[in-house]
Amino acid sequence: MNFDDYESLPETTKLSITLFAGACAGIMEHIVMYPVDTIKTRMQSLSHASNTIGGVLRDMIRQEGILRPLRGASAVVLGAGPAHALYFSSYEFTKSSLAKLKINDNINYLISATSATLIHDAISNPTEVIKQRLQMYDSPYKSVTDCARKVFKQEGFGAFYRSYTTQLVMNLPYQAIHFSTYEFFQEILNKEKKYSPLAHVVAGGAAGAAAAAFTTPLDVCKTLLNTQEQGVGTTKGLFDAIRKVYRVAGMSGFFKGLQARVLYQMPATAVCWSTYEFFKYLLHNNERNKSLSLTSPVVAATNSSQLSFEDNKLTKAPFHHLNVIQKDSITSIHAATSSPPYPRELPAMSSGIVYAHHTMHDFNPSASQLTDFRST
Repeated sequence: MNFDDYESLPETTKLSITLFAGACAGIMEHIVMYPVDTIKTRMQSLSHASNTIGGVLRDMIRQEGILRPLRGASAVVLGAGPAHALYFSSYEFTKSSLAKLKINDNINYLISATSATLIHDAISNPTEVIKQRLQMYDSPYKSVTDCARKVFKQEGFGAFYRSYTTQLVMNLPYQAIHFSTYEFFQEILNKEKKYSPLAHVVAGGAAGAAAAAFTTPLDVCKTLLNTQEQGVGTTKGLFDAIRKVYRVAGMSGFFKGLQARVLYQMPATAVCWSTYEFFKYLLHNNERNKSLSLTSPVVAATNSSQLSFEDNKLTKAPFHHLNVIQKDSITSIHAATSSPPYPRELPAMSSGIVYAHHTMHDFNPSASQLTDFRST
């Protein structure tokens, strides 16, 4: 597969490819940078004084063990896979559908990002609650299942979606900025729409950093809703969270953990996009190879010289007639038998033979329409 083929990938990629690529991207994104996410969650705590990124990590490891920054990672694996699978597939589907309607690109990206976010957050919100409760200081939960069971028993099913509205309010502008920034840098760094790992990494990192910085105040409120810190009492909704953050920490409280959030999102988003684009490219390549394998009988016949030409007359042929049609610059050959014609692609010239169709009108399956250029 030529790298140029990547330009048509969104229109030809199967849903299963997008789902699998998205799931791999989501898991990689969260696992690679998970320790930094744990630091960010602790720095946003209102009941503990914030410290530097290095200070929080050092104290966490010294007091709670070297594996403490990874606690709750299994919840992310369970939630990130399906959430990101539907996230990317929804984005690709909406973007391609709106492109057919000739919607403005920027509006297209915003609408596509919004639809993707609504689906993603509905799936990921419960695992986000479990993850952040396991990340906090003095967490009373022993494991992911223990946390899920106790939260459900003590607070009910609604506890898993207490921050859903806040997460939507945060993620809608986050994803709008994220996708728009990503597509903006793609237009600059990857104008030909090829598979370009460097362009995907740079564009993804820039998109993550910009979106994370802009939405940090809402992320602080979301963390408070998810963790329900005992030091500040029960927090019921977004406006209640805003009041408590301001009362406890002032305006600066809305930017707690900003550096850690940007540090987490920038490489995480770069990893996410590059992983997604890589698997999408790889899986599409495999699908293309499978489809081309259908041409093997014709290609084999050509390579084994079962087709020979003498004075533009067909002397040996495995079929009754051979017709050649040219469509979209791709030459196809099929047998004109009593059954309906079955077109097969010939991706390259074989044995120096080029099959040419000399006319576009009144197609007649005669041997004179087959030319041997090997002698030229």
